[in-house]
Amino acid sequence: MTDASPNATQHIPLNRPRLIAPGPVEVSPQTLLALAQPQMHHRSPEARAKLVETRGKLTQLLGDPFEAVIVTGSGTAAFEGALVSTVPAGAKVVNASAGKFSERWGEMARRLCYDVTEVQKPWGELLDADEIASACQGAYALLITHSETSTGALHDLERIAAAAKATNPDLLIIVDGVTSYGVAELRAAAWNVDVIVSGSQKATATPPGLGFVLFSPQAEARLIKNTPKGFYLDLQRELSGQKDGNTPQTPAINLIYALDASLDRLLSVPREVLWAEKKRQNDALIAAGTALGCHSWASRPSPAVAVLVPPEGLGGKKMAAQLADMNQRALPGQAPHEDKVFRISTLGYADRYDALSVAGILEDAFSALGVPFQRGAAVAAAWQVISS
Repeated sequence: MTDASPNATQHIPLNRPRLIAPGPVEVSPQTLLALAQPQMHHRSPEARAKLVETRGKLTQLLGDPFEAVIVTGSGTAAFEGALVSTVPAGAKVVNASAGKFSERWGEMARRLCYDVTEVQKPWGELLDADEIASACQGAYALLITHSETSTGALHDLERIAAAAKATNPDLLIIVDGVTSYGVAELRAAAWNVDVIVSGSQKATATPPGLGFVLFSPQAEARLIKNTPKGFYLDLQRELSGQKDGNTPQTPAINLIYALDASLDRLLSVPREVLWAEKKRQNDALIAAGTALGCHSWASRPSPAVAVLVPPEGLGGKKMAAQLADMNQRALPGQAPHEDKVFRISTLGYADRYDALSVAGILEDAFSALGVPFQRGAAVAAAWQVISS
């Protein structure tokens, strides 16, 4: 007779990978239902009204009277559109760099033949407001990443913007808010920043394919008409049409319907509640990792992602691979630091109980890798943060 009792080391596998990476992220059932609608025409009155409505919700989530443009493309496309639509050809641009994505903006600006001055810090370190302000003398624009997804650092945008504008009041500040918009404290008007860029696959918990650019009234007034640096990404032309529900080219209208549904969930609570809850979830992930012998790479962590340095001998790639074997899609670091850290997140459609779940998942991963620890320590550390 065969023993039918289950093996304690076996489990029923998940039907699909679970996303615990900082993008793409899990999306809500309501968002998926919005995507499942029959194909609509983007020039119909209903679709035009939906575009106007969704733009308004993006502005509402920011909390300031900025004009939103939705770009069919990634956050990188949105950033390029913001740059070529606001900064004249050949102008001096300061790029504040301390990670992969801020390095990318500097490379982009150089390829577009701007006069680029780099202000750099090693990955994982925080940008220095005074160094940036000094470099901004005579500059037309400052490019800065608020939440650096490669390192997990949340740079002090408020202080940096204040110092830069004190040095150069006419400076245009273009912010990579790809993983800070909708998850971290971001008071664009109060901090005197001009342009915010983000993307659909991050805090707004929509599938990839849309980028957002939000312009302050002052930035909108400086938009370049018929920019020589872009045609598809001419955001002056794009904004002019989108105010009436039109786009110069075919938009990803299905994704716009999905984004609209996702924004309703985020807007159901005050921004301060949203910010505090996402910070608490990410702090719980860091606490869970710390209980297992990891430590946060960033001294000022972003609430969007926990970037953890694993114990000696593990490495970021081994950690990400072990989680992948468990059908949990995390990420190692980015080159040249891909083996230094691993990155986990509850950035999208997730709540505090998901953070506790990830803490338990980390325990299983460390156990599978043969790392000694007190079982339950990571979950207890996460729960202490969540319940505080």
